[in-house]
Amino acid sequence: MPDTTDRQDADGGVLDTAQPDGAVNGHARSVASLSRDDLESVQPDNLRIVVDLPPAPAPEIPEDEVAVAIDDVAVNPGHLAGGPTTMSVTVVATPATGQFPAPDDSPSAHARRDRLRGEHSGHPEAAAMLTADRLLEVNRKTRPAPEGGWNHFVYAATLHTVNLGDSAKVRAEKQLDQRIRKVFEGGTRFVPILTRKGGVGKTTVTALLGMALAHVRDDRVIAVDANPDRGTLSERVNKQTTATVRDVVHKAASIGGYTDFSTLVSRDETRLDILASDTDPLLSEAFDEDDYNVVADLAARFYSIMLTDCGTGIVHSVMRATLQRADSVVIVSGGSVDEARLASETLTWLEANGYGDLVRNAIVALNTATQGTNMVKLDEIESHFQSRVRDLVRIPYDPQLAAGSVVSYHHLRPLTRDAARTLAALVVEGLPAQRLV
Repeated sequence: MPDTTDRQDADGGVLDTAQPDGAVNGHARSVASLSRDDLESVQPDNLRIVVDLPPAPAPEIPEDEVAVAIDDVAVNPGHLAGGPTTMSVTVVATPATGQFPAPDDSPSAHARRDRLRGEHSGHPEAAAMLTADRLLEVNRKTRPAPEGGWNHFVYAATLHTVNLGDSAKVRAEKQLDQRIRKVFEGGTRFVPILTRKGGVGKTTVTALLGMALAHVRDDRVIAVDANPDRGTLSERVNKQTTATVRDVVHKAASIGGYTDFSTLVSRDETRLDILASDTDPLLSEAFDEDDYNVVADLAARFYSIMLTDCGTGIVHSVMRATLQRADSVVIVSGGSVDEARLASETLTWLEANGYGDLVRNAIVALNTATQGTNMVKLDEIESHFQSRVRDLVRIPYDPQLAAGSVVSYHHLRPLTRDAARTLAALVVEGLPAQRLV
């Protein structure tokens, strides 16, 4: 056994044990150099055992993994230019509250789209959210019969076992209906129909637009004749009353509900209400800005959309009151050179008087039934207006409209009815869905 040298303190405890090979240092003592008596004399808290293990063999890499093996190369962070000697990643901890984020306050948050079945909304839902599409399970019994000639024939021939769905034409019509049925919250939307040129079909366009809206929408739509020069809007429907805007102004204090107001308007087959203008030319000039505001305030209590058939005098006080309330405007243009130029000048006047937003959101109704239409390039007129307004719709010639008499919406030519529906959809899309009252 090799020689060992021990040092003891005053209490006889072992302080150090040294070996020639230097394998054990400090307070450790080699197990091989201790006798049984020495082991018994050593206190447990003074004993430390050191075991020398051979180095671990290098791992063997399979031949099929040698090509993708990465060598163990030590990296010195100090070699990074200007970088720190250690690398760290900052982790920002978010407290786990177990709650969902706060609900979105945007209008889209009130929609049912993108929500799971049965999931609760973060906002109170309106009654309009309880639609048949949401509540009814789609199956053979609840799925509606297809519309469209061939698809409906297959459905009937197979005893209702094969349902191909609606035809492409019917689907397009229903999509247009959905655009027209846009839901409004927070008051009435005001849409004046105007131009500086008379005889371009402004009253006809007002009637067409109102009928297309009233026929599809579930709420009330009214068209008011605010022409101070004896308008003819009420002559486009079968009159049911002789009352005019003057009667509404006089009876405003006694009108308590829609029943009272409905006795002063005429309603056509599409459920469009029309309020006539003064028939006496001497009284028509008395219809001013204050009178229009009285009529508009009453209409706002009962209708979701109010169309205003304006006169040609855009500097008239009624025009000022109309534009102050307007959410969008429809500019009517004929198909001749001077009619198109005057319609464009109407847009210029609106921009010059602080109504630039209305111009950019405006819709132009191009009436192609006026004289001179066949002699001009309608594409050039459309190109001009599309550079200034949001969109444009062509109103085709229709013998029923050319007669200047009562208009039956259901007897219009299909192209005319489609143009009116397209105009209605474009106008509705430009109106705000939500607004504070």
